[in-house]
Amino acid sequence: MFAKHLISTTITPLKTSDTGQEALAQMTDHHIQHLPLVNHKQLLGVISEEDILDNKMDDAVGTYQLTLRKAYVEETDHLFEVMRVMGAEELTILPVVDTQNNYLGVVQIQEVLTKFSQMASFVEPGGVIVLEMQRHEYSMHEIARIVEGENAQILSFLLAARPDSQTVDVMLKLNRSHELSGILSTFTRFGYSIKASFVGEDEYLDSLQDNYNSLMHYLDM
Repeated sequence: MFAKHLISTTITPLKTSDTGQEALAQMTDHHIQHLPLVNHKQLLGVISEEDILDNKMDDAVGTYQLTLRKAYVEETDHLFEVMRVMGAEELTILPVVDTQNNYLGVVQIQEVLTKFSQMASFVEPGGVIVLEMQRHEYSMHEIARIVEGENAQILSFLLAARPDSQTVDVMLKLNRSHELSGILSTFTRFGYSIKASFVGEDEYLDSLQDNYNSLMHYLDM
């Protein structure tokens, strides 16, 4: 999944002659906090609500000092790079350009969340196990060997690392909906620390769906 597959053209980019007031009105209409600034076809950067509020609302946005001049991805960048840039810059939209820096459109946070949830098998039935371990102990090969030794499969996994710690959480989504005791016992026997497990598929999926719906509702506010 590449950035070019996520492009939305429903957001009209700002021109340098547009005012801060016009930019803020468009942000309100689309429930976003950022807009691309384009001069003809060239992307100049991203304007945030903070940029507008730090300047005069009646001034042309082309006169603003942008804080997000390099917040963009190229059309051939992967979804993971899109997520990395959006997360690092805390963006609600992300411009996509070609190799000549020509503006092609934007990726919206809702589309990123939807595609990622599909890729990560969140909607597939199955149980969840969360392992806690030191960074140097992490081996996906060993973890997969244990799971497959119990006649189960890993549908997807996420690795959550803490910047200020050597500890990581490995979250496994398995194709086993109810009975995880054998897998849990094997992980324990091999010395793994089990931080959490969700045996009840319905309860876990309902909770995940509720959280996802709440996030999407928040983004649409």
